[in-house]
Amino acid sequence: MVKARSLTRWLAFGFVAGLGFVSAAPASAQATLDTVKKRGKILCGVSPVAPGFSYADDKGVRRGFDVDICRAVSAAVFGEPDKVEYVPLNTNVRFQAVQSGEVDILSRQNTWSFSRDNSLGLDFGPVVFYDGQGLMVPKKLNVSSASELANAAICLLPGTTTLQNLEDFFRPKNIKYEPVVFENSDEWRNAFFSGRCDAITTDRSDLASVRAIASDPDAYVVLPETVSKEPLAPTIRQNDPNWRKIVDWSVYALIAAEEKGITQANVDSHLKSEDPEIQRLLGVNGDFGKMLGLDNKWSYNIIKSLGNYVEVFDRNLGPKTRLGLTRGPNKLWTEGGLLYAPPFR
Repeated sequence: MVKARSLTRWLAFGFVAGLGFVSAAPASAQATLDTVKKRGKILCGVSPVAPGFSYADDKGVRRGFDVDICRAVSAAVFGEPDKVEYVPLNTNVRFQAVQSGEVDILSRQNTWSFSRDNSLGLDFGPVVFYDGQGLMVPKKLNVSSASELANAAICLLPGTTTLQNLEDFFRPKNIKYEPVVFENSDEWRNAFFSGRCDAITTDRSDLASVRAIASDPDAYVVLPETVSKEPLAPTIRQNDPNWRKIVDWSVYALIAAEEKGITQANVDSHLKSEDPEIQRLLGVNGDFGKMLGLDNKWSYNIIKSLGNYVEVFDRNLGPKTRLGLTRGPNKLWTEGGLLYAPPFR
């Protein structure tokens, strides 16, 4: 059911649900690794349906970029990537699920922002995808710029920062529009496809996901404007620095492997590398795993199971997928991008 809320009410709701001023995580969060090991699996919060990021294939197996982040943590903890139970979460309940302990990691296109970082009782891991909010319209609307959307009805989801971003973008231009808020992503997408809204807005990567599942993807166009910065990062409870470091360094292992030219196919040959950092990365020398409470081959297990960052990106989001995304700012820093792993030393 569609609910068009007033701007003031929606902003208040979005600030509480999307940014949230809630109590800090419970003390039990400090035992996440022990809890996960005892349970025998990681509970991973993901989007219900977001092609390229989180979706069930024709055999019911959950796949996607966000899914692979949780699989990397599983490989680090258990030595294999698939000891994960996926919990589909809508935007308006995703952070509460981490706070309550319903999930151990939220890997769901979460934007890392100041208010979320300082009010939710949660921690954000490294940025895994640099994104920005955009808008998509039907081609038949004959709109080529967001500045042409005066008085348009724009589809939104609750518990996100998208409306505030639109206000920041449109208000200086004195452009008025009608925000139309839907309670879940299925209603939101279907309303747009059925023509109940003139435009839809979310992160540009998510717009690519929405367009990919349209009956006629060519009937829709993403407008050129990027109206915000959206650094997407996995989210975990506070008060458990060891679990946060496991998540952090699982991501950094993917990036460092690409920096060093280590792939899923050649990782075994690199076990004989004379590069000291590669030796530490793959657990040949040093006790880096023990520092995290893991096996010293934790990072080797990630790379052997999933490959490096570009392999994860390409198979889920890259030019040969339905989304057809280029890496843009998600290239390595050595190639003009923003991805950078701290040194393994």
